[in-house]
Amino acid sequence: MVFLCCAVDLGTDMLELDCHLTKDEQVVVSHDAHLRRSTGMNAYISDVTYAELPPYLCKLGVTFQRECYCEGGEDKRIPLLRDVFEAFPNTPVNIDIKVNNDTLIKKVSELVIKYDRENLTVWGNASNQIVKKCYKENPRIPVLFSFPRVLQLLGLFYTGLLPFIPLKEQFLEIPMPSIITKLKDPSRMTKSQRLLTWLADTLLMRKALFDHLTARGVQVYIWVLNDEEDFQRAFDLGATGVMTDFPTKLKDFIERNGIAKPQ
Repeated sequence: MVFLCCAVDLGTDMLELDCHLTKDEQVVVSHDAHLRRSTGMNAYISDVTYAELPPYLCKLGVTFQRECYCEGGEDKRIPLLRDVFEAFPNTPVNIDIKVNNDTLIKKVSELVIKYDRENLTVWGNASNQIVKKCYKENPRIPVLFSFPRVLQLLGLFYTGLLPFIPLKEQFLEIPMPSIITKLKDPSRMTKSQRLLTWLADTLLMRKALFDHLTARGVQVYIWVLNDEEDFQRAFDLGATGVMTDFPTKLKDFIERNGIAKPQ
């Protein structure tokens, strides 16, 4: 929770988090389904009760930055989703439903309704099945493009049909494929890996696509960017915003470059 507090204090416009369900059906905020990396415990979140969850380790690796670690404060509890809603009642939250679990989807929707956050929440997953279930459970909560829907979106864009097709999704959140060269040693990538990265980057990072979507009210977010050159590229392409592990760095960049926040 301490990292979320710091991000909000810095003026972060939206929090992105992942949810799982404990054995006693509590909705918790955690990226990993398994507890070993973050807590050292050899168990899945779904197999233990909330009271049995261990605290976070003092030092955790940053996934999207090589050889980088973060250290938390005194509060190392794995937070409940309701804790986040209570702590940040006016901050938009982006929720990744990490597992295809009907109970999890229902409980997240109930919490969103309870805290009157339908206009402050977006949810979904890369899985199209999960996104469909989210939309069916509560169509008033905006949904993300799933991975299959991103592929469909690209197909419609490159065939010129996109302007004529209605879209139920209100958020497009995609990676910037080129950052893989910053996460892995390029010299250790095979030719096919480099070609695939270049092709994915060329197809996804299209200003014309982003401009079309934002004109239709779809917000475009690119993740997970931690360097200023990538911030600049994302905003030059017309992205609504970026997701980062370093909100202080992003805030300084935005203020220095006079980038206006989306309305």
